[in-house]
Amino acid sequence: MAEAHLDYYVPEPSKWPIITTIAIFTLFVGGATTLNGVPTGPAIMGYGGLLFLIVLFGWFGTVINESEAGLYNDQVDVSFRMGMQWFIFSEVMFFAAFFGALYYARILSIPWLGGAGSGAATNEFLWPEFAAAWPLFETPSAYAFTQFKETIGAWGIPFYNTVILLSSGATVTWAHWGLKKGSRLQLVLGLGLTVALGFFFVYLQAGEYGHAYHELGLTLNSGIYGATFFMLTGFHGFHVTMGATMLLVIFVRAIRGHFTPKYHFAFEAVAWYWHFVDVVWLGLFTFVYWI
Repeated sequence: MAEAHLDYYVPEPSKWPIITTIAIFTLFVGGATTLNGVPTGPAIMGYGGLLFLIVLFGWFGTVINESEAGLYNDQVDVSFRMGMQWFIFSEVMFFAAFFGALYYARILSIPWLGGAGSGAATNEFLWPEFAAAWPLFETPSAYAFTQFKETIGAWGIPFYNTVILLSSGATVTWAHWGLKKGSRLQLVLGLGLTVALGFFFVYLQAGEYGHAYHELGLTLNSGIYGATFFMLTGFHGFHVTMGATMLLVIFVRAIRGHFTPKYHFAFEAVAWYWHFVDVVWLGLFTFVYWI
């Protein structure tokens, strides 16, 4: 990497923000129309997804080229770090909303429907047969939701995935140590292991979802339990997929000789994100699968 430029780098006006806006808008319109049964919905969503992929390659490719050209200095590095920190904070708030929904359902609403506190009248007159227990195998209005047979136990695939993610956190840290001491072999090997573990996690979770849908009858329509289960684990799985993909890009860049012990923010940003994904999974394993 070339020596960092002395001045704060201000890029020329870029086409990528407006293209990104169009891509995301098209993607969401396609998703909404697909969910509402519009025949052209999947095609619109596909075009939006394709355009978004072009944005990812084009915009991030531009940033990588600018970085490798030595156009960024320490002040730009601070700006990048602050941006990534705020992004991760927004992700924390995103998952906090879903964990809050899980807390509200389990600790507040279900006891109330079961007759606790001011919910006694509701239980007596509306749903006297309702059993206030988690998970809800039978909802107050049983006809409104698809019932399911059982939940997914914590000590099968969820436990294996916990070990996998914790191990991947260790391998990415080991790769970082290698980068800081100038060991390209340790960096590449550590990143390769982390990428493999990340995609293996996604593979196991896909198998878990298939088991839930086809053998347990557990779907998004399975009442509040099904909704919170798939929203939390599904969005986390999406984040793992995105994190593993970003790590794959960093892995390829490391093979090509990018990054130095001093200049490697892109690696650190993805490592921060990966550790965040690890922490969220520990919360999921504890409150969704175990307790």
